[in-house]
Amino acid sequence: MPGPDRAAAPDIAELERQHRELQLPSIDLDDTWRLGSLIVAVARERALAVTVDIRHGEQQAFHAALPGTSPDNDDWIRRKAAVVRRFGEASYLVGERYRAKGRAFDLDPAHYAAHGGSFPLLVRGTGMVGTVTVSGLPQLADHRLVTECLTRFLAGATA
Repeated sequence: MPGPDRAAAPDIAELERQHRELQLPSIDLDDTWRLGSLIVAVARERALAVTVDIRHGEQQAFHAALPGTSPDNDDWIRRKAAVVRRFGEASYLVGERYRAKGRAFDLDPAHYAAHGGSFPLLVRGTGMVGTVTVSGLPQLADHRLVTECLTRFLAGATA
């Protein structure tokens, strides 16, 4: 029987909708700082032990490790973001597609982790320009923190 994290999990159609809708008009290094700061503020407000990483292209534009995290979180970030760079979609969506087919994710786990928490930074009309990744919570909670904050950030960016 699935635990509470799985029971409320979005289906693939919902994850694909997030991919279509969570696209920014633009994003620069100042924006990555604001997005990362928003994620950290929400995490602190909820007393979440997470590490946050944002890449603009291949440049690490934001990184924060909150109390209760460890270097292991950085390794998870590296591997989840590698999935996003390879597939161009959220790490959770990639993993869910494999799980829906009853297949194990078959890329080298030393380099790739199809677990929730990494999302492409998408710019309308341009495509993927980077990644935003969270590690420290169960994979669905990592994914939700990223998508919630992207939604908030996008609402502020387009208001």
